[in-house]
Amino acid sequence: MKQDNYKWIALSNTTLGILMAVINQSIVIIALPAIFRGIHLDPLVPSNTSYLLWMLLGFMVVMAVIVVSLGRVGDMFGRVRMYNLGFAIFTAGSILLSVTWMHGSAGALWMIVMRVVQGIGAAFLMANSSAILTDAFPPDQRGLALGINMVAAIAGSFIGLVLGGVLAPISWRLVFLVSVPFGLFGTVWAYLKLEERGMRSPARIDWLGNITFGAGLIAVLVGITYGILPYGGHTMGWTSPGVISALVGGVVLLAFFVWIERRVQAPLFRLKLFRIRAFSGGSVAAFLAALSRGGLMFMLILWLQGIWLPEHGYSFADTPLWAGIYMLPLSVGFLVVGPFAGRLADHFGARPFATGGMILSALGFLLLNALPVNFPYWAFGLVIFLIGASMGLFAAPNQTGIMNSLPPDQRGAGAGMAATFQNAASVLSIGVFFSLVIVGLSSTLPGVLYHGLATHGVPVAAATQVSHLPPVGSLFASFLGYNPMGTLLASVLPHLPHATAAYLTGHRFFPSLVSHPFASGIHTVFYFAAGCCLVAALASWLRGGKYYHVEAAEPVETNEVGAAAWSGAEAAPGLTHSARGLTHSR
Repeated sequence: MKQDNYKWIALSNTTLGILMAVINQSIVIIALPAIFRGIHLDPLVPSNTSYLLWMLLGFMVVMAVIVVSLGRVGDMFGRVRMYNLGFAIFTAGSILLSVTWMHGSAGALWMIVMRVVQGIGAAFLMANSSAILTDAFPPDQRGLALGINMVAAIAGSFIGLVLGGVLAPISWRLVFLVSVPFGLFGTVWAYLKLEERGMRSPARIDWLGNITFGAGLIAVLVGITYGILPYGGHTMGWTSPGVISALVGGVVLLAFFVWIERRVQAPLFRLKLFRIRAFSGGSVAAFLAALSRGGLMFMLILWLQGIWLPEHGYSFADTPLWAGIYMLPLSVGFLVVGPFAGRLADHFGARPFATGGMILSALGFLLLNALPVNFPYWAFGLVIFLIGASMGLFAAPNQTGIMNSLPPDQRGAGAGMAATFQNAASVLSIGVFFSLVIVGLSSTLPGVLYHGLATHGVPVAAATQVSHLPPVGSLFASFLGYNPMGTLLASVLPHLPHATAAYLTGHRFFPSLVSHPFASGIHTVFYFAAGCCLVAALASWLRGGKYYHVEAAEPVETNEVGAAAWSGAEAAPGLTHSARGLTHSR
């Protein structure tokens, strides 16, 4: 009975931790206008754009970089101990953000650093929560537990949008303060109730591996982040020497990291785990799913805030909140399907649900492409519900398959590796999606914008100047709830007739101009996402069927025909001494 009670304690605490961490990953997206007004900084001034980017992506970048290290440390020193530390660090970061007293650039830098602190705490939580649940639950119930945890992780990113939109108009400090009571409660609760039930694997810390991996991944993610900003006379920064150097240097460091990991005694990345078919197939599928999903939220927000909501009479200032509300079907889809999918995976294996989820996700992206830019909302709501449900159908079974395939003494390392793939793919997805949309805008927007402005009385010189500005400025303005025309024409509007200025900055002018150029870019984005989902479906199918890895009668996965060559114990000699003997369910 005690063990039965403990597993629910572990599930509820880790779900609270993951939900809190992921909500804070997205809560600032909608709240950014209020935050920048609160610290008296204009994020659309070119010199301030880097503050905007790092406020958005700093949290995600630090998680992607250190989560695998913290999973490995959890295997060595105790997963619960590391998880508890993460709760405390995250809560401290939230408190320090909510009491920000500085303004301007100093305030922005302080908040970015504290967001990084939050990201470190969140990485501790994410690196160890799946391993804690796998230790606490019997194999035939792990799918349900990991399903609930994964649904919290994915749906939390969309809940954060609405929460940020509700709290920011009251006070931007509430966006960070709201986490504090939950963080304090969760920290104490985890310290008092969670137990170390996993196997430890004492070893030296792979310092060289940690340094090369961290430096290489940071360089790649920083290069991707700055690649979407204008450089010189170009609309994006992919030709910038700094961006190219960061990307090339990062790839070289990561290649050196792989060379190191093949030679050290206690590697950070357990490359032998990739010999386990379920782990490698599930990890590749998770990476591609995150690549298709990571930038989706940003694209839908741009679509709603820049075009659809203004076309339907909403002021630009109100669009951030309503964009979060209108995206709720996406969250509902995750919440409805995820736990059931995890439970079904316990009985029938991960493959049919994870594979089917990715195929349905690809269908959902293709249906988004079929919608007109000024869509009927019921159709949009149904499509994003399908995407949310299909991602929920994939996420829980895939994570269950990954965790069941891992030897008990390496669950933290394996979970950290899988989380690294997902977090890195999310940042990469944002860079790819923004780049594709900007390419689409750059091809047609300048001509359309010039013609529209000149036709409505804007002086030719001013219309020419505005039409040649990088499209990323208009995207960021829409994303932050600013009127793009009010921003781009700030110096011209006072010299125009009142009626003309009112029309140019009204609800319909900018959305009607940008609809066609935006559609050409976003269609490419959705085709790319659909392709990622189909390849993820193939990787998921190749994981094999339902299988079991025996360690004191504990099930783990092998391939469909029960061939021992794909098991962790047999495929990777010397990988672990805890997994001997195999059986399969067929």
